[in-house]
Amino acid sequence: DVQVLHDSVLRGGQGKRHNSNDSALNTSASSAIAYVASVTGCGSDSSLVDGAAVLKHSIHLSSIQNGIGRYDYKMYAIVTPEAMSCAAPLARIGYTIIQRDTPVAVEDIQGDFLRGRIQSNGCCGEKELIKFEAYTLTHHPLVVHLDLDVLVLKPLDNLFDLMLGKRPADMSAIMWKDQPLPERIDAVFTRDYNMVPPTRKYKPVQGGFLVLRPSMETYNEIVEIVKKGDFIEGKGWGGVMGLFYGSMTFQGLIPYYYDVIKPGYAVELNRCIYNNMCDNPRDKPTVNDVVHGTCRDGRDDCEDCRSQPIEDIVTTHYTLCQKPWLCIPHDQDQIQHRLCRKLHNEWFRIRSSLEKSWGRSGFGSGQYEKKQFYGFCEKRSENGYLRIDHPKLTSQ
Repeated sequence: DVQVLHDSVLRGGQGKRHNSNDSALNTSASSAIAYVASVTGCGSDSSLVDGAAVLKHSIHLSSIQNGIGRYDYKMYAIVTPEAMSCAAPLARIGYTIIQRDTPVAVEDIQGDFLRGRIQSNGCCGEKELIKFEAYTLTHHPLVVHLDLDVLVLKPLDNLFDLMLGKRPADMSAIMWKDQPLPERIDAVFTRDYNMVPPTRKYKPVQGGFLVLRPSMETYNEIVEIVKKGDFIEGKGWGGVMGLFYGSMTFQGLIPYYYDVIKPGYAVELNRCIYNNMCDNPRDKPTVNDVVHGTCRDGRDDCEDCRSQPIEDIVTTHYTLCQKPWLCIPHDQDQIQHRLCRKLHNEWFRIRSSLEKSWGRSGFGSGQYEKKQFYGFCEKRSENGYLRIDHPKLTSQ
């Protein structure tokens, strides 16, 4: 049976939630870290469940359940009603499904400009706002919100220690080491410097990775910001954030909240270590492995995430490298491809480990780049990808 927790949002009022089934969800406090993915709709990507399964197994491998990390985990998928048909299978691979509407109805947004345009903003319009439902999981100490095309390669224990008041010895993943750390850290994230010019004061967050302290107070404050709709044409949130892809929703609201509304409660992470996307750090093309142009993060000199040793990467996000299930070999001897190839190989290695946990060989029948893809690709393309034959019930 698929367990689905249905929650209804009381529109209007003071942005308070009315969750008829929250008593079922919050039966007891948990010391486990909540890992959350949001599903806003049923798009063309038919490998969503495989991505979710491999992501979950990568988290498992880096957890206390595998004797590696020090923290336990619990998996959630926050799903819009429109996405239930494609997201329901996630329950069979260990996700608790929470069905929720967007926290603010478009017609309740007071700002005319935002109300008239949010539905066509970014990838998913106003449905992207359901990511903020992660803040309501207050029975967990911390929540990690990830996209389904993310892979965890190492434990996130240092981040959890940092946010729970236990200053870790290794602080190398902090982006701006010359800035004092807040006494209380409520969120950590990476920036997406590729979306704005280096001179822009406020930078967007990368929407595929956020570690947050759940809080109904924070949730309600963000809901009220959206309802007020103070998004100015040509200037963005509060007339200061500027415009970029997805600026009306998650990728714009998170920096607006933590940089402008409540500064001093969030920390930016080094995007070469967390949420590594193999992006070019400069604003001009790389030629023959030589970088050109200005550093996008505003520094005179900047590290190149494409040269990051894979053993130092904690999480990766398959954006510029494309999805592993497209079976792209990345076999060119160029900085743009070398790390992508290694990171794709890691995804298939962890898929192999997952299949072995079910008593299988861990190898598919495909012959295309068999060492790279563990036999799970027959040719280069999504049509050549051999999907996971998921058991009806897994032990994890």
